[in-house]
Amino acid sequence: MTSTHAFWLAGRQATGEAAFDVTSPWDGRLVGTVSVPTGAQVEEAVAAAHAVLDEFAATPAHVRAAALDHVSKRLAERTEEIAGLISAENGKPVKWARGEVGRAVSVFRFAAEEARRFNSGDAQRLDTDLGGQGRLALTRRFPKGVVLGIAPFNFPLNLCAHKIAPAIAVGAPIILKPAPATPLSGLILGELLAETELPAGAWSVLPVPNDRMPALVQDERLPVISFTGSDKVGYAIMDSVPRKHCTLELGGNGAAVVLADFASEEDLDWAAGRIATFSNYQGGQSCISVQRVIADASVYDRLLPKIVAAVEAQNTGDPSDPSTDVGPLVSEDAAKRVESWVEEAVGAGARLHTGGKRDGASYAPTVLTGVPAHTTLACEEVFGPVLTVRSVEGEAEAFEAVNDSKYGLQAGVFTHDLQTAFRAHRALEVGGVVVGDVPSYRADQMPYGGAKQSGVGREGVKFAMDDYTYERVLVLTGLAL
Repeated sequence: MTSTHAFWLAGRQATGEAAFDVTSPWDGRLVGTVSVPTGAQVEEAVAAAHAVLDEFAATPAHVRAAALDHVSKRLAERTEEIAGLISAENGKPVKWARGEVGRAVSVFRFAAEEARRFNSGDAQRLDTDLGGQGRLALTRRFPKGVVLGIAPFNFPLNLCAHKIAPAIAVGAPIILKPAPATPLSGLILGELLAETELPAGAWSVLPVPNDRMPALVQDERLPVISFTGSDKVGYAIMDSVPRKHCTLELGGNGAAVVLADFASEEDLDWAAGRIATFSNYQGGQSCISVQRVIADASVYDRLLPKIVAAVEAQNTGDPSDPSTDVGPLVSEDAAKRVESWVEEAVGAGARLHTGGKRDGASYAPTVLTGVPAHTTLACEEVFGPVLTVRSVEGEAEAFEAVNDSKYGLQAGVFTHDLQTAFRAHRALEVGGVVVGDVPSYRADQMPYGGAKQSGVGREGVKFAMDDYTYERVLVLTGLAL
């Protein structure tokens, strides 16, 4: 896995004049060397995507669906190879990397199914008033233009899939920029797309350095931007191009609420196990990982030791070992940032129950209580294996605590009561409420996105397809309805 990797320019392989190394955050070994496109090559890709816009939008549904089905099947066939690549470049334990490949398989399959259904049109009689007699409106959707997809490092395959697959499904050309730390997984998708019959120019995968992205963001030939990453960068992009359509999937500090009725030993064991797993999976580097536990006072004293024990039971170490639950963060700098936030919280009076130690890019799974509200850890997205636990008096205070955040991506509510579930759905200022489980549950076909500073727009294949397109009405006149 140490050869130089070409990028994909308008459907064909190409190399530039420079390259950069991709190294493992676990042991620093070289995973691959990636060629960087020149400015002229980026221009060629944008021009090709813009030129093919009308042709690709008119491509028959069966062609787009067949291409998406092909990628889905090929990902499934190469699961072990690709999972190993994700684990090597990202540091993700291979058990979670296999799951990520499986999700990408589903994303492309869902997109193929949606492509076959897309744009059949909605008919509306207009003769409900005299002036509309003999008229019928047919509403269909058309691409807004070329999509610029900007993907993050934490799900280097599946979040690239969430950019590419909906664009192909609607016939919108796309230029994908994978994360600099983890570009190899995105380049694999280019390899598989090259095996299809999609028109040249319909897609490119360009590992462009971050400092060259402002020019692409500003390019008027790329009217749609789909970005996943930090709120700081996402809103900077939106502010710089206010007339473009931006979909932003940004940060969160996911809360898991454990209410008074979730009180049996079996209940609390389940909640503690799920919280421990999903505060630490992907090294905590997920926008919907559990960062905050808000427990009713009636269950807090029994729940906390169960959480600590379950966190301490997480296997840490080599991400290539199938038994490893928690691997390194994406870089040593990321681990140092987490370390500094925990030290700040402890210095301000928080109690450390377990963890709190760094070894290179690895940070031990950590549980704290009594974290002051003004600390960075309480206010921001930690994006690491760190969990805070607090006690509240009753449902209203619990829901108020969830909402006491600038973020609003997803929340989990452990309750057996259906009425409580509906009250949570109404009260919580988030994009998704998961009842009976942690906020970390995501099905790739459902709408996914946040409120407040967690983003704008929705992912999830069908919903991203809507985001990439607009409605156009056709009015037919003189019909015998």
